[in-house]
Amino acid sequence: MQKYRKAWESNDPKDIAALWTADAAWYRRPDEPPVVGQEAIVEAWLDLADAPGETTFEYEVLGFGDGVAFVRGWTTYLTNPPGEFSNLWVIRLEKERAYEFVEWWMEKPR
Repeated sequence: MQKYRKAWESNDPKDIAALWTADAAWYRRPDEPPVVGQEAIVEAWLDLADAPGETTFEYEVLGFGDGVAFVRGWTTYLTNPPGEFSNLWVIRLEKERAYEFVEWWMEKPR
């Protein structure tokens, strides 16, 4: 999670790429096709990149075993207008790199 947050704050392609296997699949929403491949994921990430310091993020690892992590997160955007999101991630790992990452997120009503 520290590496993920570092990549989020830096938007450095090397930091982002270090999170993923070469053939990883990133489901930004579970009901949409994934972004597939490390290079495509880096490009997609940078297309949606938040500016450093634009968010706060808290998380709780709900469980981890057999290469699968379940993470609950809370993201607050400090932009105008501000926004708060709840997240649930299912991450399948191979040697500390994700080969599948599925996100569920909901915006908190204002």
